[in-house]
Amino acid sequence: MPGNAVISIVDNDISVREAVLGLMRATGFIAESFHSAEHFLRAGGPSRASCLIADMRMPGMSGLELQNHLAAAGTPIPTILITAFPDERDRECAKKNGAVCYLTKPFKDADLLACIEASLATSGSPIRK
Repeated sequence: MPGNAVISIVDNDISVREAVLGLMRATGFIAESFHSAEHFLRAGGPSRASCLIADMRMPGMSGLELQNHLAAAGTPIPTILITAFPDERDRECAKKNGAVCYLTKPFKDADLLACIEASLATSGSPIRK
């Protein structure tokens, strides 16, 4: 399906960033990655992102804090939060604040792709490049 959706990946773990970036590109998405929430913000990521995949725990601003920052700034982006340290309170907070999905690392490619499809469907963004 034609489109120009951009998937932004924010994770301080380079192996996760590269794996998710590779999956996105292999499945036909336009994707970009950032090593921190601050880098994503400074680089103008919010103006391009159709869907945000962010780690819950990063030095500086966490994925949940990034999601909240974007909403407060009036630029909410459908967000998928990922974590290696699952916590039910974090999950509830993420969902309450509008996260589309909360995935525990390691997650299945199919689960992440289903979350992305749901994110793009709710935002009205085109699904594939």
